[in-house]
Amino acid sequence: MAISIGDKLPDAKFYHMGENGPEETSTAQVFNGKKVVLFAVPGAFTPTCSNNHLPGFIEHEAAIKDKGVDEIAVVACNDAFVMDAWASISGGEGKIHFLADPNAEFAKALGMDLDLTARGLGMRSRRYAMIVEDGKVTMLGVDEVPSDANASSASKILEAL
Repeated sequence: MAISIGDKLPDAKFYHMGENGPEETSTAQVFNGKKVVLFAVPGAFTPTCSNNHLPGFIEHEAAIKDKGVDEIAVVACNDAFVMDAWASISGGEGKIHFLADPNAEFAKALGMDLDLTARGLGMRSRRYAMIVEDGKVTMLGVDEVPSDANASSASKILEAL
């Protein structure tokens, strides 16, 4: 069953790049006591993710944070090295928290996993965006087609804030 509005996020771990390489962080560390916008992409550097989805959140970062959001985070089923490179190349470094879910454990725990093995991409995450307040989902937009970035766009998040 997929996560819904009103649900608390499951305990899970992410990885992000630290000073000495990949570091582990938990959902509690990212979300507890904060208002966070989280969006998920099937994969870093893929066309829709890099050209349509991520740029909107970078462009609207200040407007989103001006609405009381403490942090914007993106999660993908890639490793921390890939997410760090994507942060650097995309211009999102320092604006967006890039989280790696390399084994799709968070995606599976949310019921948002997507099997793209037939297309050579392995297990991935569905494309979605949510507003999370103190670990609880208060808004959720899910794109039914992986190549769409409409229901999960930065503009939809801004409308909901």
